Amino acid sequence: MGNPTQQTIEALAKEKGIEPDVIVAAVEDAVLTASRRYYSREFKSTEHLRTKFNRETGQVELFVVRRIVEEVTDPETEISLAEACELYGDEAEVDMEIEFPKPTDVLGRIAAQTAKQVIKQKVREAERENVYEEYSDRLGEVVIGAVKGFENGDIVVESGRTEALLPRREQSRAENYTTGDRIRAVIREVNRNAKGPQIILSRTDPVLLIKLFEQEVPEIYDGTVTIRGAVREAGDRAKVAVHSRERDVDPVGACVGMKGTRVQTIIRELRGEKIDIVDWSEDPVLFVTNAISPARVQRVTIVDEMEKVVEVVVEDRHLPLAIGKKGQNVRLAAKLTGWKIDIKSEEEKRREVEAQFEGLAEAEETATLTLPGLAEEQLLQLSNAGLDTADSLIAASPADLAAVAGVDEATAEELQASVREQVAAVERAMAAAGPAEEAGSDEAETAAPGDEPEPAAEALTTGAGGGTGPALADETDRGN
Repeated sequence: MGNPTQQTIEALAKEKGIEPDVIVAAVEDAVLTASRRYYSREFKSTEHLRTKFNRETGQVELFVVRRIVEEVTDPETEISLAEACELYGDEAEVDMEIEFPKPTDVLGRIAAQTAKQVIKQKVREAERENVYEEYSDRLGEVVIGAVKGFENGDIVVESGRTEALLPRREQSRAENYTTGDRIRAVIREVNRNAKGPQIILSRTDPVLLIKLFEQEVPEIYDGTVTIRGAVREAGDRAKVAVHSRERDVDPVGACVGMKGTRVQTIIRELRGEKIDIVDWSEDPVLFVTNAISPARVQRVTIVDEMEKVVEVVVEDRHLPLAIGKKGQNVRLAAKLTGWKIDIKSEEEKRREVEAQFEGLAEAEETATLTLPGLAEEQLLQLSNAGLDTADSLIAASPADLAAVAGVDEATAEELQASVREQVAAVERAMAAAGPAEEAGSDEAETAAPGDEPEPAAEALTTGAGGGTGPALADETDRGN
């Protein structure tokens, strides 16, 4: 069977970008596969076959391999030591292998087609392995290519001698391409599997945005300014957090450039995508304040540090800007900072605080004292004597209280202790709820520069008898 010459193999290897030895191994495997199929089909042979490429003749030689044994049990794969010694003399030893030439010119057309298919498969596998080894270390790198074609919405990109795929899911909705267009994308994924595209590109990955800034901003390229985070909703808006290692270098100004030239170059590359560049900060309150840009923030309060929840209050007229179209601005700010952001206007916050204080006041006004062990007649006597509030009951002497209620002094002292305990419980509830809601009282809360904190709200509730604290309940109230 005719086989490619050494020159043909070298030319094919150069064209495919693989080593000639890979082609040689593919040819040897192809002839071996075809030979096994032919001899097993035609002669039911189970012989052990081996192929070798002869570089001088450019032919693939086929051999039957037999192992030297003391006693032959399988003539197709074994040869006796005595017979081997007759052929090779004293050099023959047990367990050595002897190769016997076998013709390949009888393989025929079907075998040749089989060999051709095997060669193509081996070369393709070698190509894919080369591509994987070349690009697997280039994840996150930006490559430039040309649009070669389209497959069900996916874009086939030709970069050098390699084809890559830009899937529909990785395309910005603001972009449209035609065949031959130049395209710049980031390597998102490199596959090793035999099926499907090997190199997956992306135009939506935030890494592309970071790489574009590295290319356009010298301060980022040399490490003076670092990008601490980047988030995108491709085609609409992006946010980038930057930080300077030198105090005299403004990171935001460096990225924007003179009259916005640097950032405008990136915006054009991303087909008009809006980009917010903000100062990064270790202080979450300051970082969140910056990330909500361009909206003006009045104050930021850490609600839950463990769950990373913050409350942001903005001016009423800035609320739509802070939230953004369909919540886009606050959503990107949350992704950038890593904090869950609950955003409110000043009016919403004011109504919320007022409602909470009204609730506290109402709770205190409607709170009732319970005096265990006293009958309805005794409670009425206390009320008629003016001892119907917490203040009046505590201020009375045990002797006077005992005389009015018709009990001994020890029981009167127990009643006063019970009243003090109930008053303390109400005060604790107010202390827990009230100060947390007073504007400007939380250490974790900050006001925007130039804004004065709002005065803390105060609440004083009065009992039924004119004093502070809960009012005295009659027997029916105490049962409810």
